[in-house]
Amino acid sequence: MFMYPEPTTVWESIQYSGLGIALAESLWAFPMIESVHVMALVTVFGTILVMDLRLLGLASTNVAASKMSSDTLKWTWIGFVLAAITGTLLFISKASSYMINPFFMTKMGLLALAGLNMLIFHFVTYKSVNEWDNSSSLPTGAKVAGILSIIFWVIIVFCGRAIGFTLGVYDCAMVDPEIDGWYINMLAGIACSG
Repeated sequence: MFMYPEPTTVWESIQYSGLGIALAESLWAFPMIESVHVMALVTVFGTILVMDLRLLGLASTNVAASKMSSDTLKWTWIGFVLAAITGTLLFISKASSYMINPFFMTKMGLLALAGLNMLIFHFVTYKSVNEWDNSSSLPTGAKVAGILSIIFWVIIVFCGRAIGFTLGVYDCAMVDPEIDGWYINMLAGIACSG
């Protein structure tokens, strides 16, 4: 068994925990969890995209927005919960590497913005759904929510893919405050401080 160094940050403590080591050292755990994570995100993105295209009046205009929402929302939440669980397990296996990775941190920020966009839509715009439910002409708030959602989720998917290709690129030992940009230096401050 490989000997791990004494953790110097909270992120290393998570990564060098029993679960973190087991996930990182297993030949099958990480790829299996990552595969389930990708399938869950495809479910989330697909169900959200269907609803967003309806909000933009570009697809399924013959289906009431409320019906579309009730048909897709349960699958969105099932996919999201599964993605959150598997994403947390992936994070635990390489926490310190993820925390300095700009694609991971951008993905997390955009997930928060996508969630805020959804909350505003459901608690503000959707309150008046009875007025525009069967209409192909939707309120501006619905269209804005739809386009923002598509933008956020396309970038989230891009960042998610980029994480896998850049995990070894960003490391606390390699950060140079003179060369690296403000974003990498800020992430190093978060990831590399005890």
